[in-house]
Amino acid sequence: MIIDSHVHFWKFNPLRDSWITNEMNVIRKDFLPKDFSFYLNENQVECCIVVQADQSDEETSFLLNLAKENPFIKGIVGWIDLISEKLEESLQNYQSEKLIKGFRHIAEGEEMGFLMRKNVINGIEKLHQFNYTFDILLRQHQLSDAVKLSEKLPEQPFILDHCGKPDLKTNDLRDWKDNISELAKNPNVYCKVSGLLTQGNWNLIDEKSIFDNLDFIFSHFGIQRLVFGSDWPVMLLGGNYTFWLELISKYLSQFSKEEQELFFSGNAVKFYNL
Repeated sequence: MIIDSHVHFWKFNPLRDSWITNEMNVIRKDFLPKDFSFYLNENQVECCIVVQADQSDEETSFLLNLAKENPFIKGIVGWIDLISEKLEESLQNYQSEKLIKGFRHIAEGEEMGFLMRKNVINGIEKLHQFNYTFDILLRQHQLSDAVKLSEKLPEQPFILDHCGKPDLKTNDLRDWKDNISELAKNPNVYCKVSGLLTQGNWNLIDEKSIFDNLDFIFSHFGIQRLVFGSDWPVMLLGGNYTFWLELISKYLSQFSKEEQELFFSGNAVKFYNL
């Protein structure tokens, strides 16, 4: 069984989705479950987890409605205002929505230190009280914040999106490796093997570079804390769904069948309580 742990859906709005620039023309349009179902069928992917792409309560409601209409969506990583005075009330209200597994803030768009703010840390701490996960989305140069956050909240279940976005354009990965090494020491931090097609040159996929990075990720997190994700449709900037799945399957061929099952489904089931 294959579970895609990182999929986005949106109805494209040029104002709201201003991060999708003109050079990203291939994803400047609507992407909805009916579009993704083609990839599910073609690649024998059984289900997915959908992740927020907009910082609003409306986004979480939008994803929740899609999940209720499409049974292959088994979980939602929504957005919530971590510094709201009504955070606890909102989390309590979400308790009846079992499809919501966790939350994410697009911290890569914030200044360094955002995740270290006291009110943000207090907000993430409340997630743990209500049994919610937190997806960490940061760029390579921000990863020291993830290390500090995991040290502040060692019991909180965290998952690092897109392997911490290693800079595959320059391949200057010293800081990335140092921070990944530290972050992986916390047994409550998982990592999504996703999004790597867009971290280098979109027009030239360097398989060796990607595999070298996977060697490092797998050696530090271990097979039991790694999950498969596509980052569809953003990944279309650097390739296609079948190519990504085949590339990852090629890398995973060195592992046993049981280990591959953990990576492609078991670990996601455990982390997100599917």
